[in-house]
Amino acid sequence: MSQTQDTTPIDLDTLTVERVQAGFAEGRFTAESLARACFARIDALNDQYNAIIFLNHAALDDAREIDRRRAAGEALGPLAGVPAVIKDPMDMVGFPTTAGWSLLYSKTGGVDLMPATDSPVVARMRAAGAILLGKTNVPVLSHSGTHADDSWAGPTRNVVMPDRVPGASSAGTAAAVASAMAVLGLAEETGGSIQNPASSQDLVGIKPTIGLVPNAGVVPLSGNRDVVGPIARTVRDAALCLDVLAGYTAEDPKTLASVGHEPEGGYTAGLRADALMGKRIGLYGAGWRAQPLSDEAAHLYERTKQELRDAGATLVDDPFAGTGFASLREPTAPLPNFDARGLESIPYDLEQYLKRLGPDAALKTFAEFAKATAAQDVFAPGEILGYLQNLTQFRAALANPASPPDLSEFIELKARYLKIFDAVMTEHRLDALVFPQMRSELPLFGSKETIQETTVGELNIAGLPGVTVPAGYYESGSPFGIIFVGRQWSEAALIAMAYAFEQATLHRRVPKLG
Repeated sequence: MSQTQDTTPIDLDTLTVERVQAGFAEGRFTAESLARACFARIDALNDQYNAIIFLNHAALDDAREIDRRRAAGEALGPLAGVPAVIKDPMDMVGFPTTAGWSLLYSKTGGVDLMPATDSPVVARMRAAGAILLGKTNVPVLSHSGTHADDSWAGPTRNVVMPDRVPGASSAGTAAAVASAMAVLGLAEETGGSIQNPASSQDLVGIKPTIGLVPNAGVVPLSGNRDVVGPIARTVRDAALCLDVLAGYTAEDPKTLASVGHEPEGGYTAGLRADALMGKRIGLYGAGWRAQPLSDEAAHLYERTKQELRDAGATLVDDPFAGTGFASLREPTAPLPNFDARGLESIPYDLEQYLKRLGPDAALKTFAEFAKATAAQDVFAPGEILGYLQNLTQFRAALANPASPPDLSEFIELKARYLKIFDAVMTEHRLDALVFPQMRSELPLFGSKETIQETTVGELNIAGLPGVTVPAGYYESGSPFGIIFVGRQWSEAALIAMAYAFEQATLHRRVPKLG
């Protein structure tokens, strides 16, 4: 491990944003020495976990600038000098955006997509003074909600349980944070890729309401479902990161809907140890989804229920029973568990993404993209996105990617989800739902099994927020996580309740590394 100038080791494993700022204030380390310690950790561990695919050595210059500004007495925000990593599909000037695909990386025989500007979320992290150490590994086009093993850079491993799957396309970000290569990480979800990797690697993840955080400048799977959010080791850290990411930008017009929904004082303003007192919490049941929990997951969930009661919450069993909510879910053939509706727009969304890259981009249209990647037509039957052929409005979108697609079926479905969800929350006077984030423990690494989550399609289609938090371990050592789910724009309340649970239970343990 790297050391500071006074030879005092930096305890990377227990660092939080608050402890980073305390270390700066007390002179125990600087932004530069902390960045060097993180780079040393990456050197020591990244070959094992394969979390980071590009290192940003200019981060040391950025850290020195933060140190200079601090020494000059400049007021700096809480993320100034805090090491962070960025998921590869998010545009970051100076690095190709490869989306994990060899055909989109020149060193593996493909073409480089070099962005002219940062994506808004990366720009916001830079503006906040975060030290961006590098970009993290993803499966091809972020297609998987379970695995991260077909990237040009090779597979990412689960830091907590190396013999288990790492948990979807943001697994690289999760592995970097879990192994303390960084304090914070940016993740992105279309079908579980904030929830799944956070829970898989015993971390906190915030999947925001769609429209709260911009996803312009991020290689899309669906402009109607994609959402960027933070992964961290604590609820407070994730909330501080969300403060930076959230809010309107003209680059992403749907973020206009977020205006008026961000809490005064930020997402940490409501953090209290008693935030669960008097809250009414809905529980998982067949009314939500007709898929039971495994015996061990059910046992761990019973303990969670008691912990919620002990924190002052009132629990409501299966509030969705009899509402027809579970019948809305339709896995897309031939996939056994993933409802892909809303991804019909990917040709159009990719066309818009490519336009944003700038006038010097190697690919500027979807047609050019398709030609450059013709060696692997990912939309062909049997390919990784071949299931999209079974969505009724996809083929028309593919035939005319320059025109906004017909998404009438998806919009109708979203409306039905939201109508039932809001009616249930109102009828039972619920403040949140709390479910096991997965119905059973993680599949083995290298297996063809998928993560058996409880909320992915429902939250992604309806655009609802969720906050995952560690809640214990299976007998095998595999993490057991829960997710707090609420109405659109209820992030502040969910974060407060997740914080109260975290502080009351302190389930997360520092993983054994190496």
